[in-house]
Amino acid sequence: MTESTAARKPRRSAGSKAAGTTGTKAAGTTGSKAGTGSKRTTSTTRTAAKKGSETELVQLLTPEGERVEDAAYAEYASYVADITPDELRGLYRDMVLTRRFDAEATALQRQGELGLWASLLGQEAAQIGSGRATREDDYVFPTYREHGVAWCRGVDPTNLLGMFRGVNNGGWDPNSNNFHLYTIVIGSQALHATGYAMGVAKDGADSGVIAYFGDGASSQGDVSEAFNFAAVYNAPVVFFCQNNQWAISESNEKQTRVPLYQRAQGFGFPGVRVDGNDVLASLAVTRWALDRARRGEGPALIEAYTYRMGAHTTSDDPSRYRHDDERAAWEAKDPILRLRRFLESANHADEGFFAELEAESETLGKRVREVVRAMPDPDRFAIFENVYADGHALVDEERAQFAAYQASFADAEGV
Repeated sequence: MTESTAARKPRRSAGSKAAGTTGTKAAGTTGSKAGTGSKRTTSTTRTAAKKGSETELVQLLTPEGERVEDAAYAEYASYVADITPDELRGLYRDMVLTRRFDAEATALQRQGELGLWASLLGQEAAQIGSGRATREDDYVFPTYREHGVAWCRGVDPTNLLGMFRGVNNGGWDPNSNNFHLYTIVIGSQALHATGYAMGVAKDGADSGVIAYFGDGASSQGDVSEAFNFAAVYNAPVVFFCQNNQWAISESNEKQTRVPLYQRAQGFGFPGVRVDGNDVLASLAVTRWALDRARRGEGPALIEAYTYRMGAHTTSDDPSRYRHDDERAAWEAKDPILRLRRFLESANHADEGFFAELEAESETLGKRVREVVRAMPDPDRFAIFENVYADGHALVDEERAQFAAYQASFADAEGV
């Protein structure tokens, strides 16, 4: 099965990562345009809103799987104008395997193997498109739902599950893939990304930084502070907001009076709303934003307009605050089905490709189940370590209390 190579060669060699079953990036994956200075054929785009409205949406692929034209967005479209059938199949594979992994993680939580899980169901195109737009030397700051981006950065998906099982505090070395550990505190990673990007600029590097957050996090003060610092210091950072319509049980209408992408204007940098269920548009717009950041043109805000098909996390019940007909309307815009329709209509994939991918999906699901169930139980007393460098009397007291509490279970079992 071909790995996704839906991005182009970097301006400088960063060393390719080996391909494997964990979604590692194929050699030459990057977000910059090939052939700088050459004239490109304009790809096809369109808006989902009337021209001149305040909520224009960059879209390259309709829900029916058709490429459409709109000259107003030719600059974005140029970033995917020469995408190959092999690269398109790679994007499709990424989304299918990411969804399968996510489904397995959700099932494992329901079976008691994970304490919690935040599903990305419905957001695969926003994550795979933007993730494949990054270069190997770019740095990514995720929230806790960027499983598709982690896949694109070469993080073994099973490493994402350790924290949700409670066996570690992260599960991977951030510097090995330039992919930061998951951030649970809402919105704080936007500041981390901005500070890192300011350092990148001072170092004179031409790499970019991207920070992911949701529409709910856009209401956090940390995000506004990050916007302001990034603008003032011209930091090479892209703010990627996945607007999935719901901040847990709060709808978008209760969070903002204007489309989220328009907030960038007040801070002095561009904002773009993209169809987050369109993997081509997500890829193109993120390439555009990262490219300008690497050139020293400062930050940009991308609002990927998408939908959370499942619960906020496995502890949430979305049926209490949203209607089934809303989900049904978004199911018609499914990002995977959209690209499959295009692949089939353009004769870019046959039944053999889809069958092989289904088999690979089954293999991935089995491996995820086996790895999670084989994870060792964590040391129950490790939580007390490294709180203070030289120890602390209160921590010692709490440790002793916890030890007595644990011993009480052994006493009960012995009765």
